[in-house]
Amino acid sequence: MHRPQLLSPRLPGREDAAGPDRGRPGMGPAAGQLALVAAYIAAGIAVTWPRTGYLSGWLPAKGDVSSYVWDLWWVAHQVAHLGNPWFTASMAAPAGIPLGFDTTMPLAGLVMTPVTLTLGPAASLAALTALAPGLACYAMYRAARLWLRGQAGAIAAGGFFGLSTMLTFQDWYHLNLCLGALFLPMALEAAVRLRRRPGRRQAVIVGLVAGAAVLVNLETAVMAALLAAGVLADWLIRPRSRPRAPAPAAAGPAVRRRSCLTLAALVAAVTASPQLAAAAAQAAADGVAGRDVHGYVRYTAGLPGLFAPSPRLGDLGLRSLAGVASAGAPGEGIATYGVVLSVLALAGLAVSWRRRGARPLALLWLLGSLLALGPALRVGGRVFVPLRLTWDGAGVSALMPYTWLVRVPGLSGLREADRLALLGLVAAAMLAGSAVDWLRARARPLAVVAVALGLLEAGWAGSPGVGVMPAALPGLDRPIAADHSRSVVLDVPFGLRGGLGLYGTGIAPQALLLATADGHPRAVAYVSWVPRPTVAAVSAHSFYRGLVAAQRRQRVAGRRLAAARADARRLGIGWVLVWPTPGRLITRAIPDVIRYLTATGFAFAYRADGVSVYRPSGAMRPTERRAG
Repeated sequence: MHRPQLLSPRLPGREDAAGPDRGRPGMGPAAGQLALVAAYIAAGIAVTWPRTGYLSGWLPAKGDVSSYVWDLWWVAHQVAHLGNPWFTASMAAPAGIPLGFDTTMPLAGLVMTPVTLTLGPAASLAALTALAPGLACYAMYRAARLWLRGQAGAIAAGGFFGLSTMLTFQDWYHLNLCLGALFLPMALEAAVRLRRRPGRRQAVIVGLVAGAAVLVNLETAVMAALLAAGVLADWLIRPRSRPRAPAPAAAGPAVRRRSCLTLAALVAAVTASPQLAAAAAQAAADGVAGRDVHGYVRYTAGLPGLFAPSPRLGDLGLRSLAGVASAGAPGEGIATYGVVLSVLALAGLAVSWRRRGARPLALLWLLGSLLALGPALRVGGRVFVPLRLTWDGAGVSALMPYTWLVRVPGLSGLREADRLALLGLVAAAMLAGSAVDWLRARARPLAVVAVALGLLEAGWAGSPGVGVMPAALPGLDRPIAADHSRSVVLDVPFGLRGGLGLYGTGIAPQALLLATADGHPRAVAYVSWVPRPTVAAVSAHSFYRGLVAAQRRQRVAGRRLAAARADARRLGIGWVLVWPTPGRLITRAIPDVIRYLTATGFAFAYRADGVSVYRPSGAMRPTERRAG
């Protein structure tokens, strides 16, 4: 008697006529797969337009996007110079900053290094954003083919996953999450194949997938590990029973399973070791900024928004429907499966209830959804906290799984609960594919209608209020690039920003874009977690302390001003860029900042692209003095 598996092996003779690896009739397996990948990529470009249309000339005006451009440039730079990509002196200069917990995407940067070095990091970003949704579709398709009987359902499952609003929003603004989500279906496929046919080759593949996931994004790597562990846990603990077999004979398969998982874990550890070592070193140096309990409460999904129509319908004029969906926080995520996917997933669960794997998929969908709700239950505009606990001043519920997940050692960094809905998205897409297969066999026109309605909720076309910015400002940056002194460039507003451990004020999104063009180290930083040692090293400089005080409209005078002026010379700041700022507080502080810069030895040099440039008084050339 065989025990159920998460995804059952396909029975002989039950294959779809096209087979698991075939494309359109008359095409060979490889050609069919390439055609499918091309179709998925084209669909991804279409549903995220005009994101790809920006190409390398324009980018969404967000700090996260410019940080990905910088990440791609930095990894390529370090590869070309055989340097360490997990530490940089080109941000938070002169202290430098470790990148063990940053969204550096070293594997993606390594793959794109030829493009980055020849066409520039903005072109690499454009290529990755164009490819990511389509590749996510194909990865989900491959996993779905292990369970679904028909190819049509698997193709639909791939589309529901890779083209979803939840994932394409991240493609626009958080590329590391979109690329990391590729490894969720990849981990599922690799784990299922290992479970079906245990062996060294498949164990190595599982390890490589897990290790590569860590080298792209730590957050989704944890999700992929949880997904693979769910597939393999009972397979490891409870080997299949064999009728009439003596008890000692059962030990053979169990030992083989353990050896396979040991090999997979070893390969994963070796593959991910550079990233893990960098993260461990940063944590050992007190580089982790600490728990963000209020972030745990803020970045959550809500009900009924998690299963509501996608906000994408607003682009079609259906704003009343689109307004039902909820976002965890502006600019952070779109936490909704969409109503079509939700209905099809429920239908797929109903028609495949007796099949092996259906109920575990339903459990995964439920668990991913519950985790996405965060440490409290938000229904409409109200928040319910049953069995309330107080954690660092924030109210959390003892009934919510997320409350306990982030207390597991090593998982406290999962501070955006709504992103855990990606786990549920994997299961929902699989179940929806089962519904499409069922409809195709019994009512093909309804299957076409269901897929067409799903496409109406697919994709993302950019968030309202988020404009675009040029990828380069040659008029502003040409003199800086011509300076080969490696002097520090100071951007105002000044700050060390990102996710956790903030210092100073928010920085201009284009500051890091210019750094990739002129190569000068920047005083500002934009990373996921700002380490305490870096904050301490920067704030130890009297010039930076005075600048932060000026940005807060506090007066700096007397000995403090004299110390700041002397410190500015020692820092080697050769350029100060005062950016136009939309924030009211920092705009009001600009006159105070200008007075502080002038008092510490900087003078106006020139203005270009709306940015005022200041230089140390003795460093100005005659033409710059006349321009001032």
